[in-house]
Amino acid sequence: MANLRDIKKRINSVSTTQQITRTMEMVATAKIARALQREKDSEPYAAAITDVMLTVAQDSSVDVSNPLLVDPEVYERALVIVISSDRGLAGGYNVQVERAAEQRIKHFYRHGAKEVELITCGRKATEFFRKYPNKVMAIVGESDDPTIENARIVANYVIDAYSQGHLGRVDIVYFHAKNRVEQALRLERILPLDQLVLQTARGPRANENEAPTGLSSPFEFVPSADHVLSKLIPSYVLTIVHQAMIDSAAAEQGARRKSMHSATENATAIIADLSRTYNRVRQASITTEINEIVGGAAALEEN
Repeated sequence: MANLRDIKKRINSVSTTQQITRTMEMVATAKIARALQREKDSEPYAAAITDVMLTVAQDSSVDVSNPLLVDPEVYERALVIVISSDRGLAGGYNVQVERAAEQRIKHFYRHGAKEVELITCGRKATEFFRKYPNKVMAIVGESDDPTIENARIVANYVIDAYSQGHLGRVDIVYFHAKNRVEQALRLERILPLDQLVLQTARGPRANENEAPTGLSSPFEFVPSADHVLSKLIPSYVLTIVHQAMIDSAAAEQGARRKSMHSATENATAIIADLSRTYNRVRQASITTEINEIVGGAAALEEN
C-alpha cells in the first residue's frame, strides 16, 4: 500500500494540473465567444456572394462547357485544403480533420486521379502531412485568428491553378462551429461548382427576411454572364476559404473548451479518489499505532 507522503504528492500534482485545465477552459470560453461573433458577422457576406455566384452560374446563357460548371467523372489532378489548429489539447479535433483529409486524398486516387495536391493550414496538419510529396503550401501560426491575407494566398493559388487547367477539382476539409458546444466536420467542394448546389440559386429579394425563391425571369448580363462569372470567381473562392478559416477557429476553441472541461472533471474525480485512499491509509496507520500502544501498555501491566 502506498504511503501517505506519496499519496499527498500525487494529490498536489493532480491539483496543479486541475488548476491549469480550468484556466485553459476559461480562456477558451472567452475566445470562442469572440470567434463565434466574428463568424456570425462574416456569414451575411459569404451567403450573399455565394447566392450571386450561383445565380449567375445558373443562368441559361452561361456556356455549359465552362470549366467552372463541368463535372468530369475522373479528375487527373485535384487539390485538398485541410484546416487544423496550431496547438493541441483540443480532444480529437485535429485527428478527425487529418483523417478526413487523408481519406479524401485516397478517394481521389482510387477514382483515377494521377496527382492530388495538398494545402495545410495549421501546424498540426502540417506536421501530420510533413512527408506528403505533393504538399504545395503550408500556413501556420494563425489558426486561432486567421487573416484575410493568408486566405488570399490560398485562394490565388487555387484560382491560378484551376484557370490554367492544372486542377480539375478543389475540396476543403474543416470543422464547423455549430455553437459553443458542438462542432461538425465538413467536406465541401469549392470548384467546379456543384450541380446540385446550382439548383438552389435564388432570385433577388427585397430584404433579408423575405423567403428565398427560385429565379422567375432571366437577368441581363453585360457584357455576358460568362464574363461576370469569371470576375466573381476570385471573390467567391477567397470568401469560401476565409469563411472556412474563421469557422475552424471558432470550432477549435469550442473543442478545446470541451476537452479542458472534461480534463478538469477527470482531475476532480481523481483527487476525490486519492483523498479517500489517503484517509483510509491514514486511518489504518492511526489504528495500527493505537494497537501498538495498547499492546505495549498491556505487556507492561503483565510484567
